[in-house]
Amino acid sequence: MSKITLKPKFVSEIDTAFVPASLWNRAYNKAAEKSSDAAPLAIGLSRPDGTASVYRVKVFSLASEYGVDTVTYVERIIKFLIWGRGGDKIFLSGKYAPEIAELLKTIYSPAGERAFDYAFVTKLFDTGPQFLVVDEAGLPKESASHLPLGRNLDGVRIGFDLGGSDRKCALLVDGKVVFSEEVKWDPYFQKDPAYQYEGIKHSLDLAAKHIPAGRKLDAIGGSSAGVYINNKVRAASLFRGVTDPSVFESKVKNMFLDIAKEYGVPFEVINDGDVTALAGSMSMNKNAVLGIAMGTSVAAGYVDPEGRMTNWLSELAFVPVDYRANGPADEWSGDLGCGVQYFSQQGVGRLMPLAGIHMPKDMKLPEQLEGLQKLMKAGDPRAVKVYEAIGIAFGYTLAHFADFFSYSELLIMGRVTSGKGGDIIIDKAREVLRVEFPELKINLSVPDEASKRHGQAVAAASLPATAR
Repeated sequence: MSKITLKPKFVSEIDTAFVPASLWNRAYNKAAEKSSDAAPLAIGLSRPDGTASVYRVKVFSLASEYGVDTVTYVERIIKFLIWGRGGDKIFLSGKYAPEIAELLKTIYSPAGERAFDYAFVTKLFDTGPQFLVVDEAGLPKESASHLPLGRNLDGVRIGFDLGGSDRKCALLVDGKVVFSEEVKWDPYFQKDPAYQYEGIKHSLDLAAKHIPAGRKLDAIGGSSAGVYINNKVRAASLFRGVTDPSVFESKVKNMFLDIAKEYGVPFEVINDGDVTALAGSMSMNKNAVLGIAMGTSVAAGYVDPEGRMTNWLSELAFVPVDYRANGPADEWSGDLGCGVQYFSQQGVGRLMPLAGIHMPKDMKLPEQLEGLQKLMKAGDPRAVKVYEAIGIAFGYTLAHFADFFSYSELLIMGRVTSGKGGDIIIDKAREVLRVEFPELKINLSVPDEASKRHGQAVAAASLPATAR
């Protein structure tokens, strides 16, 4: 039975059972710091390219009175590190490392509770997560790959952004947007990846038609939900409908490399969250930026205090933010309490019935969000409750993110944050941070109208360097 008890100062009217990961972890940490039975545990993650990170905590033994809580604490942190930072080798060092490693090997296995996460790591790095017990000297040396991408605005460039409900493209000439277009599409459950391929080509060709006479295309940069390594698709929600591994391997994995060959210019595509963070850093002229876009899913990205992009995954849709035992399940991974069920259109769809708002069962999530926004505009108090619930959860979650990312600027984007509802989300999140976590100095901001229209495309277009 859990020894951890919480009394959050903010509880939404419609999602009363929410257990903030930030408060829960702090309560466990406080108990561990006070006890001589708890011992340090170092968690190192490394990738095949040699980059690595180390995260340090203090834990009780699995056999102690806090044993049940230790299982929750360690497993949830491992889950966050896998999706937030990424790695296939997980090193554990400390007094209780051997017993914890055995537990994690069972949970993160093809037949374990986290089989989805095991498969995800395998897809990214070609091997599943390996849990290795080492001494302090055996931990990997911390090293992040700082990607030499972004802030290039010379020449004629196309920038594109692929979302779950629309795709955007823009043409930049010497840093100025001369054309932009948004096209609706529905890529999620398309079994034939020709749909995505043709859609991407259509957007690029739309932009290319507006290249001024006498100029030529110099570079293409793009953002898209998912994980991309060297322009190869490793895992992406846009291709969820492609369930045949052989089709994914032959037609999806190298799709952007194939498109790049057709245009014959420097080409880069990365996670849309990273481009969100880059856009924020460029527009605000600040570093240590965490960018979060609440849209079809939760896109997130990170620019470190030195203004560099890292190779961390920042897939915050799948990180645990709510520790309640019967939390809402992510419909893709099956895990409970993950960010996508709070800060996306899926979260909106989950919360509306709790507020007494019932949409037709066959209505898709983007239309449900539009319905909520109309109710909000009309002053419906039920809509206010939905946005307040999102804002409260967001405030607590931003404190949780601060335990893993060193950031002082938060850029918030996405359709869920549009209009008056978005103001409520931000105001509530600020209030939670101010009251519950006064030690954290995080500035929450939204992009101005020009950045909303073009910021993502401009940042994406700036990714590749040219030969000039």
